[in-house]
Amino acid sequence: MVRVLLVVSFLVLVACDENAKSNERDETVKSQDLTKINAKAIESLNYTDYALSEDAETIVNPWEKYQELTIQINYLKKGDLSFFNGDKALLVDFIKEFKDNIPESLQTRPISSRVTLLETFILKLNDDLTLSNIKVEDKLESIKAVLESFSNLNFQINKKLERDLFDSIKPE
Repeated sequence: MVRVLLVVSFLVLVACDENAKSNERDETVKSQDLTKINAKAIESLNYTDYALSEDAETIVNPWEKYQELTIQINYLKKGDLSFFNGDKALLVDFIKEFKDNIPESLQTRPISSRVTLLETFILKLNDDLTLSNIKVEDKLESIKAVLESFSNLNFQINKKLERDLFDSIKPE
């Protein structure tokens, strides 16, 4: 009887140890998921993504820095952070060229303010990605802010062109 009790006790202890190890593995996997910024995490961000109209596409087509930023935003959506966590001086130079080369037809206060917001959020994202003590949730919020501000820039460009179209219509 004592032997049976010892064997059962031993089996219970071994089973508890296996459950503890399994729980530790589960917690490790969960924490690794929380420390990763990948396409799935970025895809799950909730924001409105505005695309440019055909007229807007025509106007921004010669704006090389806009085209380059569009490519980098698409990479960001796929989880590639290399452009945004690189050297800050290069990012500042890029933003300066971006602002300096805005097409003349788009140089309005609302668009300038959206560009300034975009600049602010890009630089904040760079800071958040290059600092090691920033939580992943905060990094994801910074990514969301960049995506939203780029989307809002697109919305403002569309809105400006639509307003220009309505202003050009003359009453009969």
